[in-house]
Amino acid sequence: MSRTFAYCRVSTHEQDTNNQKLAITNAGYEVREDRVVSETISGSVRALERPEFKRLVDRLEDGDQLVVLKIDRLGRDNIDVQKTISLLIEKGIGVVSLDLPVPDLSSPEGKMMLQMFTAFAEFERNRLIERTQQGLARAKAEGKQLGRPKATDTTIKVQQAKSEKLSQSQVASKLGLSLPTVKRHWNKTA
Repeated sequence: MSRTFAYCRVSTHEQDTNNQKLAITNAGYEVREDRVVSETISGSVRALERPEFKRLVDRLEDGDQLVVLKIDRLGRDNIDVQKTISLLIEKGIGVVSLDLPVPDLSSPEGKMMLQMFTAFAEFERNRLIERTQQGLARAKAEGKQLGRPKATDTTIKVQQAKSEKLSQSQVASKLGLSLPTVKRHWNKTA
């Protein structure tokens, strides 16, 4: 007997998977609630290193079907997505990604589509990284300080504000720092 599972993933706790579940249902897939797996984790984490996805893969059996709304729910890295889908197909699992023109990734056409779309996604990700590095290099060339402020700078600022007889909370507010950061620098000397 074939079972249908859905995997829904978001990257932050401010997001939820309700739209993904609804889209899967609206596409005609009836998935029992206990077979819908939702997870909040970055797509850059390899699929089989995600706790909920790993548990799902362990539950899947030959003849089951796994449905995702978009291929990027499985991951952003071309190699990882290919490896994950290959593993599932080898286990006899049908993989469906609703965002592809050929949603059944276990078909020959689906495999070809998967390779093309994941290659484009990886290309775009690499371009984004390249543009970010160019922006950082430009900012550095313009003399902008990158990264976190040095701890000694923070200590000096906290000590100066402390000498004004401000409370730790007031110092945090004035300097735009968190209270734990102010407490860490409260009794340090620069």
